[in-house]
Amino acid sequence: MNIHFSEEDERFRREIAKWLADNLSGEFAKLRGRGGPGDEHAFLEERRAWERKLGAAGWTCVGWPEAYGGRGLSLNQQVIYYEEYARAGGPGRVRHIGEGLIGPTLIAFGSEAQKRRFLPGIVRGEELWCQGYSEPNAGSDLANVQTKAERVGDEWVITGQKVWTSLAAWSDWCFALCRTDPEARPKHRGISYLLVPMRQEAIEIRPIVQMTGDSEFSEVFMNGARTAAENIVGEENGGWAVAMGTLAFERGASTLGQQMLFQNELDEVIGAARANGAARHPVVRQRLADAWIGLRIQRYHALRTLSHAEAAELGREAMITKLYWATWHRNLGKLAMDVLGARSLVTDGEPYDLSRLQRLFLFSRSDTIYAGSNEIQRNIIAERALGLPREPRPAPAA
Repeated sequence: MNIHFSEEDERFRREIAKWLADNLSGEFAKLRGRGGPGDEHAFLEERRAWERKLGAAGWTCVGWPEAYGGRGLSLNQQVIYYEEYARAGGPGRVRHIGEGLIGPTLIAFGSEAQKRRFLPGIVRGEELWCQGYSEPNAGSDLANVQTKAERVGDEWVITGQKVWTSLAAWSDWCFALCRTDPEARPKHRGISYLLVPMRQEAIEIRPIVQMTGDSEFSEVFMNGARTAAENIVGEENGGWAVAMGTLAFERGASTLGQQMLFQNELDEVIGAARANGAARHPVVRQRLADAWIGLRIQRYHALRTLSHAEAAELGREAMITKLYWATWHRNLGKLAMDVLGARSLVTDGEPYDLSRLQRLFLFSRSDTIYAGSNEIQRNIIAERALGLPREPRPAPAA
């Protein structure tokens, strides 16, 4: 990929940078840098209002086709958008699951009626979504989902449990994988992809408190939850292909925005090291340099991967992405605590007022676990990228 931007791209950069500078002010000034990982509860209602402001100005879903309410931006301009948003300190997006996952999935797999019903609310920043994939016994083994959905008249009736469901307590809708044919073999053939309204009595949401003190994700219990028959994406028992399509959309241009957030965190760690003298220690100085180099590697690797995606192919290189950034980010959290020294052990206030770097450390411990643990990522690389023999699987119970 050509990493040099055209003059048209640079004009676009100036446009979005100016809009952000002008609008992250007044009532929204306090949102700068807030609402990211480990800080999801911060200014929730204000961030929802910010989403509506973005939607009204046409700054949501920028990579979507114009026919569906997006801007149809080129890949280069999408990269610029996410970089400038992070550079400006734009707050954590409470509707990124709608914009980044279910929206593109509906564009690719949904019916015209589903597109008309759901896409405008995502573009306007009005409806929030969560993802109902993981279950107590179906995390890394996603095909083992046990939540059942049965067709009853013109509705699906759903019973089961989801877990680690991000934003569940705040969401209006959930896209859930449900088993609609318990006898199908192999297991992934009996799964359907359903759109489920979250605000109904048959759904119980139990927030899970994290080390950071927040509860960004939850357990979700569906005890006869209902959704209309037409809220199935793709064919009945054909949800696996749709689910894999959704996961593919996680590798979009927003990864460059994530790296700009990482740059902001690294800059804060470097600033702390300079302020307290830790930067004079040769080992700390080398670790800071290694972190800077690692972030540059992430950027160039992401640009290479995105160039494959723009050519409608996804190279083997994409398979190392999550393992690399998760390990790098976890190490950054550890470096931040080592830079702060004894100060890292003291909170800013009662009862549990963590600093941003303390939140970074605690939250980044999960990076190498969620969305596929490091162990699972290494298996994927070994088996799918390198063609090594599959890891032995336990024999089924007699």
